[in-house]
Amino acid sequence: MKQLVILILTPFFIHCSQSISTGNVEKEQALSELELATNETSESVVSIEFQKDSIKDYSNLSEETWKQILTDEEYKILRNKGTERAFTGAYNNNKKSGIYACKGCNTKLFSSDTKFDSGTGWPSFYDKIKGNVEDVADNSYGMQRVEVVCNTCKGHLGHVFNDGPKPTSLRYCINSLSLDFKEH
Repeated sequence: MKQLVILILTPFFIHCSQSISTGNVEKEQALSELELATNETSESVVSIEFQKDSIKDYSNLSEETWKQILTDEEYKILRNKGTERAFTGAYNNNKKSGIYACKGCNTKLFSSDTKFDSGTGWPSFYDKIKGNVEDVADNSYGMQRVEVVCNTCKGHLGHVFNDGPKPTSLRYCINSLSLDFKEH
């Protein structure tokens, strides 16, 4: 029972940057695999949370490593194309000035200058940071949509629709859990 509780709570503690022994072991294992994937030393990759953007090739990361880097909820969205419930995301009502980056690799994706309130319950943007967000055809669930993924780690972000405001008329509907916010 004790092991089950630790396994269930480990992602929470890792996410909150609190320290428990199993979390430290998992982070060390993830860091080792990240170092192998990038041929960098541990001095150059100091922290998984804040130095993810230093990794050049995310294609070599195993799903097990992604599970160690991300919380269960982040993994569900970024790696398994999940969706958070509307109006529950941390950034839906964020009005601060800054940059929204990928939670998986820290690539800059959206500027707060292009964020708007779409009333849908998810953070919405009318433009992306060029070259950092990729559009992918999504024909799942019997619908024709356009999925948006991080161009660096291929993590699922959300979808883009053509009902947004000018000047682009686009609405990038993004899961908060796939984002990290860097205030200016």
